[in-house]
Amino acid sequence: MRVLITGATGLVGQAITKVLHNKGIPVNYLTTSKEKISTSEEFRGYYWNPAKGEIDLDCFQNVQAIINLAGATIAKRWTPSYKKKIISSRVDSLKTLKKGLGQIDSTDLECFVSASAIGIYPDSLFHYYEEDDKETGKGFLGKVVKKWEAEADTFKELGVEVAKVRIGVVLSTEGGALPKMAMPIKNFVGAPLGSGNQWQSWIHIEDLAQMFVFIVENNLKGVFNGVSPNPVTNTKMTKELARILERPLWLPHVPKFILKTVLGKMATLVLASQRVSGKKIESKGFTFQYGNICTALEDLYLGSSEKEVSPLEAAENELA
Repeated sequence: MRVLITGATGLVGQAITKVLHNKGIPVNYLTTSKEKISTSEEFRGYYWNPAKGEIDLDCFQNVQAIINLAGATIAKRWTPSYKKKIISSRVDSLKTLKKGLGQIDSTDLECFVSASAIGIYPDSLFHYYEEDDKETGKGFLGKVVKKWEAEADTFKELGVEVAKVRIGVVLSTEGGALPKMAMPIKNFVGAPLGSGNQWQSWIHIEDLAQMFVFIVENNLKGVFNGVSPNPVTNTKMTKELARILERPLWLPHVPKFILKTVLGKMATLVLASQRVSGKKIESKGFTFQYGNICTALEDLYLGSSEKEVSPLEAAENELA
């Protein structure tokens, strides 16, 4: 088996690539930078430009599965122009992949797994969302995910199984939300955000990477929530981080109006409440290694200090 990954150089992509390589599965990856193209047999790069619909068709050679993670970060201020980029980067990437597959013999392709997000679910302090919930959020993130998933579903026309992973808050010390959450706590100015009662459905980066590979290896289809079995409130998350970092929490909650003043509409990312179930993937036989927020944070901050060299870093060293 060989797996093609878009977004392989990002936080989640690098973690998935490590899991695949530990299983002896080689990876092809697509990059918009010709300087980052590796010719390693285990981690081989190919050029593409989704904005222009350009893709090197050789990227599909011997590929049995595709994992799509491409898309501009949502953790930047949502100006009108950037909101368009958030949507177009996701839709254009999928259109370009599908166009490329339409130009080759894709009969060897068995499954297509695309990233998605729990932002599709409405904001609620009380509802416990499962994959078959039909109601979707009416805000910007709900709009993004609906378009993202609809485009991913068009790959069914190619006769391949399609799976979508609705990712929650990814916990990693290497990037994403956690370092931003930890910074004020480390500097003795940490506090719950807004009411602090909003639910945060999170997942350890290692569990998320293993989940993607599990879906590929078992050729699963449909929607799966990429979250741990035990979501927590923002207050609980903040208190556990403070405990692990050995810092006091003495400030009151950060009011909503301050967050909205500083972050604008992007404040939705920290104020929205989505309590999401991770039971469906468990019913397929997947086991979470870090199902509890305490053990997840302890592993990330108190675990082994040795950092494995990622396939991307190895490739960059090779090209240097």
